[in-house]
Amino acid sequence: MTDAELAQLKRDVQILKDIEAVKKVKHAYFRCIDTANLDELRGLLHPKVHAKLVGGTYSIEFSDREDYLEMVANSFHSEFVGMHHGHHPEIEILSETEATGTWYLQDIAMDFRRKVTTTGSSLYYDKYTKTDGKWQISDTYYHRVYECVADTPERPPLTAHYLAEHGRKEITFTVVDKYNKQ
Repeated sequence: MTDAELAQLKRDVQILKDIEAVKKVKHAYFRCIDTANLDELRGLLHPKVHAKLVGGTYSIEFSDREDYLEMVANSFHSEFVGMHHGHHPEIEILSETEATGTWYLQDIAMDFRRKVTTTGSSLYYDKYTKTDGKWQISDTYYHRVYECVADTPERPPLTAHYLAEHGRKEITFTVVDKYNKQ
């Protein structure tokens, strides 16, 4: 193997490692959202993360990690159950410190405070930045492929409810209203 071939092989292996690292960040993101694990989520998001979330009845935008985390804490509270699965990652490594990703989201969200259940799917378009050897989400945007919001007048008979113990008990700041663009 020539020096040039060996150098190319090293670059190719690094690209594959970076793709897997980006996938790991996004998978952890979905897990942290559903479990309201704000401490770990903070580390997955760039401090100046830009986020725009567009659904059937909402369009919100953030330009700061702390505001985004506040929205998550207020949305994924103790009277909420969520399941967010990211599928079919399409990751492109643009440079040693930049990457993009497209993800297909499938989600179910039961909000017992609002007495509604939302099911749907979305397409996420992300940008990632590698700082100090660690990939973080620096820009995230999703729009709904479909969304169905149904009244849920009675709480279903849950036999497990993680956020009841680990989610925020009371909403402390309505960041969604602050940033709602619709």
